[in-house]
Amino acid sequence: MDTPAYSPQELEAAVQQRWHDQQAFKAAATPSGDKFYALAMFPYPSGQLHMGHVRNYSIADAIARYQRMRGKEVLQPMGWDAFGLPAENAALKHGVAPARWTMDNIAHMRGQLQRLGLSYDWSREFATCTPDYYRWEQWLFVKLWEKGLVYQRLGTVNWDPVDQTVLANEQVVDGCGWRSGAPVERKKIVQYFLRITAYAEELLSGLDTLSEGWPEQVLTMQRNWIGRSEGAEIHFPLAAGDGVIKVFTTRPDTLMGATYLAVAPEHPLAVQAAENSAKLATFLERCRHGSVSETSIETQEKEGHPLGLNVQHPLTGVELPVWTANFVLMGYGEGAVMSVPAHDQRDFEFARKYGLPIRAVIQAGGVTSDGEAMPEAYTGSGTLFNSGTFDGLPNEEAKDRITAALAAKGLGRKTVNFRLRDWGISRQRYWGTPIPMIHCPHCGVVPVPEQDLPVILPTHYQLKDPRSPLLDDPEFTQVACPQCGAAARRETDTMDTFVESSWYYARFACPDAEQMLDQRAAGWLPVDQYVGGVEHAVLHLLYARFFNRLLRDVGLLPADGAHDEPFRHLLTQGMVLKDGSKMSKSKGNTVDPQGLIDRYGADTARLFILFAAPPEQHLEWSDSAVEGAYRFLNRFWRLVHEYGTTPPALPAELSAEAVDLRRAVHQCIDRVSRNMDGRYHFNVAIAAIMELTNSLMKVPADAPADLRAVLGEGLRALTLLLAPFAPHIAEVLWEKLGQSGVISHASWPVADAGALRCDTVTMVIQINGKLRERMDFPVDADNASIEQTVLVDPAIQRHLEGKTVRKVIIVPGRLVNVVAG
Repeated sequence: MDTPAYSPQELEAAVQQRWHDQQAFKAAATPSGDKFYALAMFPYPSGQLHMGHVRNYSIADAIARYQRMRGKEVLQPMGWDAFGLPAENAALKHGVAPARWTMDNIAHMRGQLQRLGLSYDWSREFATCTPDYYRWEQWLFVKLWEKGLVYQRLGTVNWDPVDQTVLANEQVVDGCGWRSGAPVERKKIVQYFLRITAYAEELLSGLDTLSEGWPEQVLTMQRNWIGRSEGAEIHFPLAAGDGVIKVFTTRPDTLMGATYLAVAPEHPLAVQAAENSAKLATFLERCRHGSVSETSIETQEKEGHPLGLNVQHPLTGVELPVWTANFVLMGYGEGAVMSVPAHDQRDFEFARKYGLPIRAVIQAGGVTSDGEAMPEAYTGSGTLFNSGTFDGLPNEEAKDRITAALAAKGLGRKTVNFRLRDWGISRQRYWGTPIPMIHCPHCGVVPVPEQDLPVILPTHYQLKDPRSPLLDDPEFTQVACPQCGAAARRETDTMDTFVESSWYYARFACPDAEQMLDQRAAGWLPVDQYVGGVEHAVLHLLYARFFNRLLRDVGLLPADGAHDEPFRHLLTQGMVLKDGSKMSKSKGNTVDPQGLIDRYGADTARLFILFAAPPEQHLEWSDSAVEGAYRFLNRFWRLVHEYGTTPPALPAELSAEAVDLRRAVHQCIDRVSRNMDGRYHFNVAIAAIMELTNSLMKVPADAPADLRAVLGEGLRALTLLLAPFAPHIAEVLWEKLGQSGVISHASWPVADAGALRCDTVTMVIQINGKLRERMDFPVDADNASIEQTVLVDPAIQRHLEGKTVRKVIIVPGRLVNVVAG
C-alpha cells in the first residue's frame, strides 16, 4: 500500500477538532494529585502573532505536555492583557472604539493560537478589560486604601505632552515618550500610590528562596532595583531660619568632607528661591523638561544653580552652600544629597565645573591628600584625616562613630534605605481600570462602597484626541458622595495596566469565582513554570511578587510560606533574530507566523523554533532550518507508515544487532528525558530524536523478526518523545502504531536499565592529539590492557613508525592519546 502524503494542514485541523471535542486539556477545578501549573506571560492583543509569541508559547506548551505525560495534573491557561495605551492609540488612529478594537484583535489572535495546537484549557480564558475581571482589583484597591497601603500625594512624574499621560521611568527612552517620541516633562500631579516599600525587605529576602528556580541575572536585577543600603540619615540645620535639610548617605564616614548640599529642582527650597531669581527660574523650567528616570539622569550632563542659602554642618557648624542640581531626584529620600566631591565622582565633576571646594578626608596609599589636586574622586577604603576627633579611624569604624555622634546631637540616626519607590498607579488616559474613588467637597477623597463595585468603564466612546473622554462625561463623573450624599465627582484616572498583569496568574485558577480568589487558587498556586521575556525581569515580576503578598495579607492565599512567591521556576527565553537583528517591521525583517503555518504546518513551526537554539538564548531565523524540520517530519511520517500497525512481540533472545539497536532506543529515551527534566534543553532532545530516527530508517523491510520488533519499540518511543514538540503528527502516528487514546495522556517512556548496559565501549584513539582510529574495548578493561591493545594494533603502529612513544594518556571510556616524537 502506498504511503499517504503528509498533509499537515488537513491533519492538524482534524486533530485539533478531536482535542476540542474530547476537552483533552481541561484541568480539574482543584488538583487532587501531583499538580503542575505551566504559564506563559499572556499577550497584549495587538491582533497579530509574531515569532516571539510562537517561541514563548511553544516553549511553555512543550513543558506542559511533557509534565502531563509524566502523570502530573496540568493547568495551562491563556488570556489577554487587554487594557492600555497601545489599544487606545490604535483605536484613535483607526477611528474605532478601543473596546471593539481590542475584542476584534482577541478573536483573531485566539484563532492564531489555536492553529498552533497549544494545549490550553480554553474554558479559563478571560480578558482583563472586562468588568468581571477588573471589579476585583477595584475591590482590592479599596481594601488596601482601608489598610493604608494605597494613598494619594503630589508626585513628580514623567509627563508625555502628546499622549497626555504619566509615563513610568521605563517608558522614557532618551528623554522621550516610548510611543509618541515627544520630549517628556517633569510635572507635579496628585497620584495614587501603592505602598510597595512596606514590602521591600520581604521582597528582597524572598529572592533567596528562588535561587534554584530563577535565572541569576533576573535575581540580580531585582536585588538592584530594590536596592537595600545601610547608612545614616543626617540633618543639616538651615543657617537662617528654622528647619533642616535631611539627607541619606551610605558614607557617613565622609561627612567631614562635605562642601555643599544639592537638592532636586522640585524641592520646595528651590522653588521658593526661584521666586526671587529669574536665572534660577529658567534653570528649573529647563529641568522640568527632563525625565525623572534614574538612567536618564545618570547619563545627562550635570548642571546646577546656587539657591543663595546655606546650611550648617551638623558636627562643625561650618556653613555650606545649597545648590539645586539636575541629577538629584525628588523621589530619593527627601530630595537632597550630601555632596563630598573628594569621595564621589559625580560630586567631584560637579564641583570642578562650578568651582566648589574639594576636601579630602580619607587617606590611602598612593592617593593624594590634597583634594584640590585630585585627578578624580577616591571612593575606596582608608583612614580618616581632616576629620577632627575621628582622625586615624579606619573608615568602616568611622561610619558607626560619626553616626553615633550625630545621634547624640539629635541630628542624625542609623537607618536603612531602599532604592525602591512606591508605585504610582494613576494614569490620565481612558482605556484602563477606573480607580474606584470619589472626590467630595465635604468628605474629601472616599472609596466607592463595595456594593457599588465594579465602577464600569463606558466602552462606547469614539475617541477624537488623547484627552480622556471620561473628563467630559457627566454621566460618569457626577455622583453622590457615599458618605454625606452631597454632589461629588468620580475619579477619572485609570490604573496602570501593570496592575492587571500583577494577579492574572492567580485568577486563572478560579476564573469564575464570586470573589477575587477562592480556595481553588491555593490548590494550583504557585505557578510551577513561568515563561516569558527577560524584558519583564524587573517591573512585571516584581509587581506580581508584591501582589501575591497583598493577596496573602487580605486572606485570599494561605499565609503558610508555600504561597508567598507566585512563580516557582522562571524561564526567560531569548529573542528571535533575523539577519542578526531583532525582528521588527521597521527593519523589514519580520516573518509572518501565519504564513509559515499555512505553508508547513504548526508542527514544523514548533519543531524548528524549539530545535534552533536553547530556550534562554537568542534564535537566529533560518529558512533552510525550517525546511529541514519539515523534511524530518516527512521522513518520520513515511517511516511509521512503512512499518505498519502490527508489531511483532519482542523475543526473549535478541541478536547482537537487535541488542545494539535497542540500546540506541533506550539511550535516546534517557537522553531526551534528562534534557526535558528541569533543564528544558529542547534542542538537544530533538537532536537525539532525529539521530535515532536515522538509525531506525536503516532497518530493512525484510529484517529479522527481532530487529523488526525493536524497530516497533523504537517507533512507539520516538512518537511519544516527539509529542511535546510536534503534537499533531504524533497524535496521528500514535494511532497508526495501533495505540489508543490521546497521546498527551499516554505515559512518558522510561529507559530500560538492562537495555542501556553495554559489554564494550568505543574509544577515540589519538596520536599527538590527532584522531587516528576508534576502537572497542571491554567495559571493565583496565588502563594497562587498553594501552597494550592500542600499541600493538597494526593501524596504530603504522602511524607510530619511526617515532618513540613518550606517554599514553587514557581518559576512561572516552579516548586514548599516544604522545610520540
